[in-house]
Order: sequence, then C-alpha cells, then structure tokens
Amino acid sequence: MDAHPHHVVVMGISGSGKTTIATRLAEQLGWVFAEADDFHPPENITKMTSGIALTDEDRWPWLESMRTWLTEQAHAGLSTVVTCSALRRSYRDILTGADGDVRFVHLLGDTDLILDRMKTRSGHFMPESLLPSQISTLEPLEPDEQGVRIENTGTPDEVVAEVIARLDLHST
Repeated sequence: MDAHPHHVVVMGISGSGKTTIATRLAEQLGWVFAEADDFHPPENITKMTSGIALTDEDRWPWLESMRTWLTEQAHAGLSTVVTCSALRRSYRDILTGADGDVRFVHLLGDTDLILDRMKTRSGHFMPESLLPSQISTLEPLEPDEQGVRIENTGTPDEVVAEVIARLDLHST
C-alpha cells in the first residue's frame, strides 16, 4: 500500500506502444495495471471495430469510468499504471480529477513505424484506417501538464527506464 498513491497514464495514438510500455512499467514498479480499452462500453468497441471514430460524447463516460477506477485504487492505497489514448487535453483533465497524483507519459513515434506496428499486431480491434483520425485529434502533452513526452524508439526496457528516471518513480 502506498501512503500517497500515484497514477501513471501511458498515452498516445493507437499503435504507439502504450500497452507494451505500461505493462512493463507496472511490473517493474509493482503497481496495479489497467488497459483503457477494458473500460469502453460495447457500443464504443463496435464503432471502432467498424472503422467509425469515437465522438467526445462516446468518450466522456469511458473517461469518467477510468477516473472512478483510479480514485478507487487510490482509496485502497494502490498506485497504478494505465493505458489511455488521452488524445485531447480535455480528456486528460478528466483523468487528473482522480484522487492521487496523476501524471502522463506521452509516447511519441514515427507515423510509419506506428502504422507498421498496427499492421503486425494481433487481437486488437482498432483498425489502421482510424490512425489518421487519431493523429488529427491528438493534442500533444504540453509542458504545463504533469508528465513527460518520450520517443518510443528504444527497446521497451530502455523506454521504461527513461520513464522511471524522468518521473522519479519508485516501486511500492
């Protein structure tokens, strides 16, 4: 249990490596991990699987359920690592309303590399056709927001080490 729970939201467009980095980060820190996709209602999954981009109205309940989960974990004294595209600042503002210290890791990467990753991954509902809508929706993490922007070009272990160092994280 952590006296002051922390939440790290690993964010970025689909295919940027959120799940890979977040799962390794959670494992290394001994924190609870959650995948944002698991918070989507079935209607959102159906839309995205069909190649239909979500609207803000689709996203609000999803983000609010994530914020509630983060707060529940904080009340249990647990720190977390969660994936979330968090494409717009207004989406991140909802998540920062959770109890505990919420910080973001914005994973950056070359669009061609991300597209290649999307083509080769299996078991994910997000089609490559939605990548342009994600890119056009993205509002990059700004310096006045809590978090860091990191190029996801090294090995996953190198990226996780950079996240830990730059956010000064410690296992619980």
